[in-house]
Amino acid sequence: MDKMATFRDVESTFTRHIRDPEHVPAPDDVEDRRMGIYRRLLYRNIEGFMADCYPVLRQILSDDQWHALIRDYFLHHKARTPLFPKMPSEFLQYLEKERTPKDDDYPFMHELAHYEWMEMAVNMDGREIDTGGIDREGDLLDGVPVLSPLAWPLAYRFPVHRIGPDFLPSEAPEQQTYIIVYRDLDDNVGFLELNPVSAKLVEYIAADSGRSGRELLLAVAEEIRHPEPGVVINGGLEIMESMRGKDIILGTRRSA
Repeated sequence: MDKMATFRDVESTFTRHIRDPEHVPAPDDVEDRRMGIYRRLLYRNIEGFMADCYPVLRQILSDDQWHALIRDYFLHHKARTPLFPKMPSEFLQYLEKERTPKDDDYPFMHELAHYEWMEMAVNMDGREIDTGGIDREGDLLDGVPVLSPLAWPLAYRFPVHRIGPDFLPSEAPEQQTYIIVYRDLDDNVGFLELNPVSAKLVEYIAADSGRSGRELLLAVAEEIRHPEPGVVINGGLEIMESMRGKDIILGTRRSA
């Protein structure tokens, strides 16, 4: 057997043992004390990183639940990137597509993890907000409002932004939770809860149809069959102004 093949065999045995030390023996020529250092170091690095990235999920799970979850991820997930900053998305994929659900899982666990990941994702997005071609002080009713590319509308069955040790709902409420996670021009990350009407308005703005704010609000009023469209327009203007103050709406499109 050539040296490269021997090295690959040792490497394979080493990594499989690190992943599953209870079932895969360590390489014969590595003393257990040294292997123990590797086992603890790699697991602690991954466990600590995930706890930092998913703080609420870590907080609501018992120690046994949390470590069983991380051990299962460590054992079964085949990462597609060696980069630590991308590991949270790998963990989210594992939760949503690979992990076998447990009887004691919270019904909102996937949604909570997705929400926590979205906050990280918008923070790590390498794009800068380009305000070229945008009138920052433009009339949001008569002009075409522009949604920031770093404002991401989300919809969840559970109110994920409220979940914590003192609020662990067992059933989803009748109404969905609508949230925008965003990063402003000063690179601060925040979120804004929306009601169904403002969520529909944001959906229309994001479609970038070229319609004015007034036209979009009239469309919302028609869709919800509001008897007084003027009320929707006035309320919608307040919402858009509030969003402009948070850099969720950047302003209005400048005429060519």
